[in-house]
Amino acid sequence: MIEKLDLFIKNGSVVLGDKIEKLNIGVTKNKITLISSSSNYSAKKIINANHLHVLPGVIDSQVHFREPGSEYKEDLHTGSKGAILGGVTSVFEMPNTYPPTATKKLLNDKFKLAKNRMWSNYAFFGGATGKNIDKLSSLEKVPGCCGIKIFMGSSTGNLLVPDDETLYKVLSSRNYRVAVHAEDEERLNKRKKLITEPSVHFHTVWRDELTAIQATKRVIKAAKKTKKPVHILHITTEQEVDIIKKNKKYISMEVTPQHLTLSAPDCYDEIGTYAQMNPPIREIKHQKALWKGITENVVDVIGSDHAPHTKEEKNNTYPNTPSGMPGVQTLLPIMLNHVNNRKLSLNKLCKLISTNPATLYKAKNKGEIKLNYDADITIVDLKKSKTITNKQMATKSGWTPYDGKKVTGWPIMTIVNGSLVMKNGKVIGDPIGKPIIFERE
Repeated sequence: MIEKLDLFIKNGSVVLGDKIEKLNIGVTKNKITLISSSSNYSAKKIINANHLHVLPGVIDSQVHFREPGSEYKEDLHTGSKGAILGGVTSVFEMPNTYPPTATKKLLNDKFKLAKNRMWSNYAFFGGATGKNIDKLSSLEKVPGCCGIKIFMGSSTGNLLVPDDETLYKVLSSRNYRVAVHAEDEERLNKRKKLITEPSVHFHTVWRDELTAIQATKRVIKAAKKTKKPVHILHITTEQEVDIIKKNKKYISMEVTPQHLTLSAPDCYDEIGTYAQMNPPIREIKHQKALWKGITENVVDVIGSDHAPHTKEEKNNTYPNTPSGMPGVQTLLPIMLNHVNNRKLSLNKLCKLISTNPATLYKAKNKGEIKLNYDADITIVDLKKSKTITNKQMATKSGWTPYDGKKVTGWPIMTIVNGSLVMKNGKVIGDPIGKPIIFERE
């Protein structure tokens, strides 16, 4: 008999890489210290996970929690509360705040804001501009920084790297994986005049497929030239999937649950500007291509791109409406519903939302249920059916594009750093999230 465990999770179906096994998990001092078929262990706290699946803690590698500068629509506390309610144990938060997280001081200020206020574990991106290139290599080495983010096309915030010369300089200046929002700024500027009516249906006209495809081609060219790894966020088109499939050496890619679930024109007919995001929700043929990309292992990561705005902002007249929608709390329920609809396996999903984000960004001891790894664990009921509602959402924005959608598969418990922080939709205790450690030379 080993010494008494802090936490013992018994009788669960545990996802271990490509396998699912009936196993028991022991936790001591925030670490997974036991994976066993035996249940003959004592612990300070015991969780019976019978009829439930035990997953490696979900990592949402693209969230916008709006702090500092736009706390009226979200902050680090409320955003991370939504995360744990949705079974997410760690988040990578984006730099397009006010001011943007583009200096070491501002990045460290954000860590001070997060301390003792975030329910999930957290990491922050540093933002690239044309003016901080010489500082990026030190910025990405700040403890808890997951990497550098580039916006090639205008979106929310004021970070922008629109030209190839600056793009090359940014990629050349640092060593770790860079995350890129790939839309072509020059084409966006030219096409905005095509919005001839105040209708959100023009969003896919303005930010058309070529706007994304041209930018993605430019990123791939830059990555090949500089031989630096690049992660292209929220891919939306059939052509981009095909191009990236041929260029995987330096390129990884993300898709979002909303691009896998919603499609044009129906989503704009049904929820209007609440479906507006950048790059846009596109036609069903593109959605099918994204699913094919998952099947063929071209897609590396599913991230929510949680980007809340208030109802008042969304209720303005297009195009004077902001792009983005909440998603951190619904990432897992939406994707578990797709698992139940046989669009992908549970093992594949865990790779896309846990293992791969940790591996790509070199997050230490995250992304798998493995001995001596951090005890970040998500427990789900694959058979539980629930209807997603606005009322459930922790986000300050108070809405979800999936309001009224019935799903099967639901997060039941969230364990962060070995402590149970959510059970059956109730938050437990105080925020205990910690900065994520990355392997940096």
